[in-house]
Amino acid sequence: QVQLRESGGGLGQPGGSLRLSCAASGAILSINVMGWYRQAPGKQRELVATARSGGATDYAASVKGRFTISRDDYKNTVYLQMNNLKPEDTAVYYCNAGDVTEMITERKRQRYSEVWGQGTTVTVSS
Repeated sequence: QVQLRESGGGLGQPGGSLRLSCAASGAILSINVMGWYRQAPGKQRELVATARSGGATDYAASVKGRFTISRDDYKNTVYLQMNNLKPEDTAVYYCNAGDVTEMITERKRQRYSEVWGQGTTVTVSS
């Protein structure tokens, strides 16, 4: 079964930086889209950034120019470099993998429309 594990959350200072990582485990053959979402207290979960297997990336307007998403397909890992942090970046950050293909046996494949990580908390405060 495919699982996602996030790491790198914690306390950051306004104007500072944090880097999140998310590693996918399992007999993964391909992941079309990997991304980050976040949910602040009392708010709905929102898209932060996505990275497609072809290289295209997309960002929420609120993080564009400050956050950078990247992925290492050999490691099935996606990263989120967060610079110039703001207090409003405080949230639980969730990793997401979309359109995942896993090898069950040599002849059997399992596809998942999306897989979610458990989340990692980012707090931006002085």
